[in-house]
Amino acid sequence: MIRHLICTALGLSLSFSTIGQTIAFKVFDKAGKEVSFEDLAQEAAQQPLVFFGELHNNGIAHWLQMRLLKAMHASIENMVLAGEFFEKDDQLNIEEWFEGRITDKNFEAEAKLWNNYQTDYKPLMLYAKANGIPFIASNVPRKYASLVSREGLAGLDSLSDEAKRYIAPLPVSVDKELPGYKAMADMMHGSPMNMDFMVEAQAIKDATMAASLMEHIRKGTPILHINGSYHSNNYEGIVWYIRQEFPELSLLTINTVEQENMHDLEEKYQGTADYIIVTPLDGPKSY
Repeated sequence: MIRHLICTALGLSLSFSTIGQTIAFKVFDKAGKEVSFEDLAQEAAQQPLVFFGELHNNGIAHWLQMRLLKAMHASIENMVLAGEFFEKDDQLNIEEWFEGRITDKNFEAEAKLWNNYQTDYKPLMLYAKANGIPFIASNVPRKYASLVSREGLAGLDSLSDEAKRYIAPLPVSVDKELPGYKAMADMMHGSPMNMDFMVEAQAIKDATMAASLMEHIRKGTPILHINGSYHSNNYEGIVWYIRQEFPELSLLTINTVEQENMHDLEEKYQGTADYIIVTPLDGPKSY
């Protein structure tokens, strides 16, 4: 009888473990308390600025981005979508495509598309296009980030005025004591690359993405911005630059993480954002 009970208990345990692995995602607040995605979406719809920090290849995060965009759009009369996944010098291409002046084929031939654009970002763009939601290409052109990684921020000074239109206003200040930048430098210890220049290259991305949003913040237009989690985690990166201009602005941040155990938020992720989305390690990936 005891042996039968033990076998039954083990079977139930394995069954519950298997069921647990089918959970697609969970949402936690910054203190580690589990909440619903609807709670997150409801608060996001009340904020002037939302940063959805993603893992670029995480399919579940991209699906939730679409859900959040639709939820916010249902509650907000006028909003804008913005994203790291397009560079600022593609803005004209995007606007012409949204206006129907160029075809999908022409747009995709001319724009600098990320490898997972078709699966992960195009659905967001098509929804925005179909529903009259303006899109902001917020990222610095990669050639200028590359220049900074080789020459530091000083390398930007000799660029033409036309080129500087696609970069945050110069000079750009960088707080290299921010934990995120320090961690980046520590990870590169021993690399032949100049660590200061690499941190400055990261900072010019953060500063440019922040600068790209300033006009709409001043107008009071609600913004949903899509970016890699490391650009907004711990309220650093883009958020730090926003705070230099708008220290009292209310905003909301989201972090996406992957965990083997989906039941609780790991302590190291608590406080990294207002909401943390946990997805399984073996969840769907675009690449």
